[in-house]
Amino acid sequence: MGSEPEPAVGGADSHRSVDPGDGDARTTDRGRGEAMPAGDDATVLLLMDADRDRELLAEALGDRYRVRTAVEPSALDRKFDCCILDTAAFDAVDGAVDERRDRADPAFLPFVLLVSEGSGSGPADRAWERVDDVIELPVARRALLTRVSNLVKRRMTSLRLRRTVADLRLKERAMDEAPVGITLARATDGDDNPMGYINGAFEELTGYGQGMLGEDCRFLQGPDSSDETRAEIRTGIDEERPVDVDVLNYRKSGQKFWNRLQIEPLRNESGDVTHFVGFQADITERKIRERRLEVMARVLNHNLRNKMNLISGYADLLRNDPDEESRRRALDVITETAADLTGIASAVQTVDETVSAPPLDAPLDLRDELIELRNRIRSRYPDAEVTLSLPDDDPIEATVVGLPVAVAEAVENAVKHNDDPSPSVEVRVERSPPGWVAIEVEDDGPGIPDHETQVLVAGETSLTHADRLGIWLMYWVVAKAGGEFDVDTAENGTTIRIEVPVDP
Repeated sequence: MGSEPEPAVGGADSHRSVDPGDGDARTTDRGRGEAMPAGDDATVLLLMDADRDRELLAEALGDRYRVRTAVEPSALDRKFDCCILDTAAFDAVDGAVDERRDRADPAFLPFVLLVSEGSGSGPADRAWERVDDVIELPVARRALLTRVSNLVKRRMTSLRLRRTVADLRLKERAMDEAPVGITLARATDGDDNPMGYINGAFEELTGYGQGMLGEDCRFLQGPDSSDETRAEIRTGIDEERPVDVDVLNYRKSGQKFWNRLQIEPLRNESGDVTHFVGFQADITERKIRERRLEVMARVLNHNLRNKMNLISGYADLLRNDPDEESRRRALDVITETAADLTGIASAVQTVDETVSAPPLDAPLDLRDELIELRNRIRSRYPDAEVTLSLPDDDPIEATVVGLPVAVAEAVENAVKHNDDPSPSVEVRVERSPPGWVAIEVEDDGPGIPDHETQVLVAGETSLTHADRLGIWLMYWVVAKAGGEFDVDTAENGTTIRIEVPVDP
């Protein structure tokens, strides 16, 4: 015994009634609410006359989808996931279909045209440019459901993709606007990990932008970057583990800065590392502050202790009521040592005020500053000869915090520590490379002891330390600006070179 034929929709087949709507622009809903569709929880709009075909279509689709029925083209303004139109509605909506698609873009929004059997040419010939399927009535219920379901599935997939793209764009925006530098580099089998993403904070921090995509981030390293730190970074990447280091890096301008670099490996679902995300933050201020605390602690623990012991010893000598000569010598030593303590306190205060000063509101005219410095030194040390060698063009401007104080420290130390009755100091200023200013202070004195300059690189210990805070002040001013500081001592004198960006 054969099976019964599948009932058709849109023919003489009997039907059960559905809510056909009221024949005007209002719509009716079948199913559940207005929630975002998921799977088959979608809405089908039947835009057609309230006749028997509409009722049959609503009945056939109602078990799977929410069904809305309407007559007027304004129904296209409502929310739906697939619209089925008859020829009369198709002619009535005119360009509204294209407008509705544009509003839904980039999500896919399907339209289906129903045509009657034997209708010949008519709307179907021009419909394919405006709709996604043309269904001829009558149509088997299963075929109808299959064709509509395929379109709705495409709609659901496009919505999920749109949400995924929106999430990705939100995450990318969060990375773009993050207050720290962020890079994303591809994991490879070689030594290079080419970057595929750089955020705005990274470009602001380093001066390098999208032109460096495809390059390994080691271009930030330079001559003074620690070999040990470089090796630690490379080992962490090779071993696919997190890296957290403080590294001395270089901006595109050549300016140095201390970078807190954190690298995290990113793994796929299989556990394989596909990328490395890097986070960069400028910690130059913090590094200088840490070094200052170390040096100040050494000053207090070493100089103050020794000088107080000296004062205490000579005070004991005075208590024993020595002869007049010994008493006079003891008082001289105490007075001199007390003056030294006052000088140390003053030097500590100068260092703190200079290095901790806020950014300048306006650039300094170095020409005026240096001329004033020369006049001040000549007034204080009449026998000293201070000469200036300055560029011819005006002005010589810079916004480096503490630069005049650092230069003054170099010039005054050169005069004070020179035993020659007529000490000579020359201050030279040059602009090289563009955007930088170099100041050299050259004297004919005995030179700065090696241990005073070695600590700038190797750090201070109880056995190796600088006796003058002035050398540290100059170093910190230059370090804060990201410049270069160099001391060259020879038998015939010392040259201190300060090279800084004019606008760090």
